[in-house]
Amino acid sequence: MTAGSRGDGRRWGFLFPSFAGYRPAWLRADLIAGVTVWAVLVPESLAYAGIAGVSPVVGLYAAVPALVLYLVFGSSRHLIVGPMSATAALSAGIVGGMAKGGTASYVGLTAALALMVGVVGVVAGLLRFGFVASFISEPVLKGFIIGLALTIMVGQLPALFGVGKGQGDFFRKLGHVLGQLGHAKPATVAIGLGSLAVLLVLKRWLPLVPGALVVVVAGIVLVAALGLDRHGVEIVGKVDSGLPHLGMPQHLPGPHSYVDLAGPAIGVLLVGFAEGLGAAKTYAAQHGYEVDPNAELIGLGAANLGSGLASGMVVNGSLSKTAVNGGAGARSQLSGATVACLTLITLLFLTGLFEKLPEATLAAVVIAAVVELVDFGALRELWRVSTRGLGRIYGKAARADFVAALAALAGVVVFDTLPGLFIGIAVALLLLLYRSSRPHIAVLGRRPDRLDVWVDVERDPHAVPPDDALVCRVESGLYFANADFVRTRIRTLAAHRPVRVVVVDAETVPFLDVTAAQMFSQLHAELARSGVDLRFARNVGQARDVLRRTRTVEVHVYRDIGTALAAPPPTGAEQSPDRPAPPDRATAPPDGPAPPPDRPAAPDGPAPPPDRPGPPQGQA
Repeated sequence: MTAGSRGDGRRWGFLFPSFAGYRPAWLRADLIAGVTVWAVLVPESLAYAGIAGVSPVVGLYAAVPALVLYLVFGSSRHLIVGPMSATAALSAGIVGGMAKGGTASYVGLTAALALMVGVVGVVAGLLRFGFVASFISEPVLKGFIIGLALTIMVGQLPALFGVGKGQGDFFRKLGHVLGQLGHAKPATVAIGLGSLAVLLVLKRWLPLVPGALVVVVAGIVLVAALGLDRHGVEIVGKVDSGLPHLGMPQHLPGPHSYVDLAGPAIGVLLVGFAEGLGAAKTYAAQHGYEVDPNAELIGLGAANLGSGLASGMVVNGSLSKTAVNGGAGARSQLSGATVACLTLITLLFLTGLFEKLPEATLAAVVIAAVVELVDFGALRELWRVSTRGLGRIYGKAARADFVAALAALAGVVVFDTLPGLFIGIAVALLLLLYRSSRPHIAVLGRRPDRLDVWVDVERDPHAVPPDDALVCRVESGLYFANADFVRTRIRTLAAHRPVRVVVVDAETVPFLDVTAAQMFSQLHAELARSGVDLRFARNVGQARDVLRRTRTVEVHVYRDIGTALAAPPPTGAEQSPDRPAPPDRATAPPDGPAPPPDRPAAPDGPAPPPDRPGPPQGQA
């Protein structure tokens, strides 16, 4: 690469992040990839507009500004933005609750929802809220996508068989279709199932062939040649050519419509952002560059703003079309610009070609696009992520990821798409809180062959705990939600047999808060009344800092478990069972100078008493 091309790459990367490092040698591959993606995007955009409940041409209206504005503000070189099944279904559910389908208000609200998603996305990106995507766990997203795919598929069955559409949730719609199968139109069924079969065969055996375009052309030819539209086969009908209305959405129920759409827009943005970011990161990792979540939010927001102002619908990053783009050899967003130009040409001159397109073929395109998302194998894998040990510790919450995914799936098919997503997120967070509130406390013992190795006695039958001591390990950070559970559990373990000391191996305690520190003060006092000393071994920096600063805590910290067990009792720590313990003291002083050289402390001893300056010796 010449110095000039490197300079061009840096200049384009400065102006447009998605063109960072651009090389002129990529031009041919980007153009070919753009043509390939266009062949898939046009029929799918027509179909996804049908999912959203608007005219098929609205999908093309949305695609052009979305592709152009994303390449200006986004950071991925490969991501293709346009109408998608998930956000189209969300749009239909949200707008359908505010206006009757097929009305001008419905169309206006669809564009207004895209506009509000765009505003929320740009604001969130400017405020650097890209981290929010990490709160949607992969299992929740997997369950949500499976439920959404099932909902979309059952919504396309009436068009596939030529029967009337049902209302209600997934089960009601499915029941309605099954009850109407006796009235299915043979010609429609033949076209629909034939299109679906061709799509699945091409996807399986000839993945580089644009199957959607093949069946669309075949369906149009069959209808035109045989006059099937005169024999009951439903077709798309007139598709307006030319440019859409540009400006604010029209025919809204009232000025309050934007306020009503603001809340749902957040949920739509969250779904679209999560799907698009996942696709962008996948191809960024393959090609060795980084994507910026905040730039992705701004890019997605700008794409939706453009779509809403062009009478379009909600858009987001597409995993399937991005895969087509990457597989065709795309290296930069020049491929996306090519798709936008070809889609614009389609709007101006080629829409008449799609007027004879059978509705059954569009339904087959949608079903074929989402059927691979029904990944029940992934749910089986989540079920398998559990062991007896986890079951003993967490009970039914041992399969937290599976339960969260199932909750999202059930929420979508029973309640609707957006409630299903939030149900999945809420269940995942509740299970996380439950598990963190009941951390595992392992009783440790020595291996006979290696006395310096301490392991969980439940996991290693050869491990032997010391006779007169309890050594335990808390496998979690400690905070207000689990402090009482830990104190009760350690006290119970210490009461099972006579011990002189309890050693808490704190190497697996990455943090603790003030409530947990005060809990250890209470535990120290309770154990001292029984003549038992509480000691810590191998605590990490964050936990040590909080213990030092919490002055009410009696702290004896040692470099390792063996040192903690061998150390003599601290002065005044031994108490008879019937004598009260002395007042709690903070024996871990704040950070300060080391003790002077002429007064060394015993290397294996406990922390010095409060009247002796310097930090405890032998501290981890």
